[in-house]
Amino acid sequence: MRVLVTGATGFIGRRLAPALVEQGHEVVAMTRHPETYAGAGEPVHGDVADPASLAGALQGVEAAYYLVHSLGSDDFVRRDAEAATEFGVAAGAHSLRRIVYLGGLGNDDDDLSDHLRSRRQVEGLLGSGGVPVTTLRAGIVIGHGGISWEITRQLVEHLPAMVTPRWVMTRTQPIAVQDVIRYLVAALTLPEGSDRAYEIGGPDVLAYADMMRRVARIEGRPLPIVPVPLLSPGLSSRWLALVTDVDTATGRSLVDSMVNEVVVRDDTVRTVIPFEPMGYDDAVRRALAERDADRGRPADVDGGPPR
Repeated sequence: MRVLVTGATGFIGRRLAPALVEQGHEVVAMTRHPETYAGAGEPVHGDVADPASLAGALQGVEAAYYLVHSLGSDDFVRRDAEAATEFGVAAGAHSLRRIVYLGGLGNDDDDLSDHLRSRRQVEGLLGSGGVPVTTLRAGIVIGHGGISWEITRQLVEHLPAMVTPRWVMTRTQPIAVQDVIRYLVAALTLPEGSDRAYEIGGPDVLAYADMMRRVARIEGRPLPIVPVPLLSPGLSSRWLALVTDVDTATGRSLVDSMVNEVVVRDDTVRTVIPFEPMGYDDAVRRALAERDADRGRPADVDGGPPR
């Protein structure tokens, strides 16, 4: 089918567009700068913050992927809510058959962070125009260029030891970006009436500290970790900005979310889209190899068991 991919130049979008083309779909890649777009599909101008631009982008498409957010802005909750509402209304006006959205894991009964509550809010608002919405809720996505993965990798590689806040003991269920793409592609052609939220994750449930230790082991680095319970979220985000290339606003939003356990509690997706997701260590090796390939040199990560 003819499908719109918003955020086509982003971490997920630039991988999703070619995967959809490979499956025979006609991709329309929405970007604010179509003149410089070099990815898969037909580039079209569009900006979710500019509702007037959406009509042209949605013209003639049957379904859309919504892969954008404003996490780096101080008022991202308001901006994302407004953008999702406008996009949902525009999608309804163009009679789309489905919107596929990549959201976030987290138990609704928990005191969710602004980031995770915003993701839930966007799920609902995308249906403002009456178009069915299929949501895939994920935790940390492991892949070169993903913000949460880059925080993990850069902390391991930049520090000989870590004095860390207590969120390093929070459990999460990371998933390889390759498996996220596989789920996203399959979600497009699910039977009519199956639109709902599905929780996706890899086979490993790990604390953030365990994730960092396993990255260090794969890279052959020692990594002593010393939790400091009184390190506040505000200080944590400034700390992240000092030792990684993540800006303070984005770091604060992500740190606030790291106190929430993000694990799969409903594995219905395993029967709807059946396959075996990649393990954490293999996902890490793939991410590191992709990073090295980007640098124009051969990967030097051990392909065998973690050291």
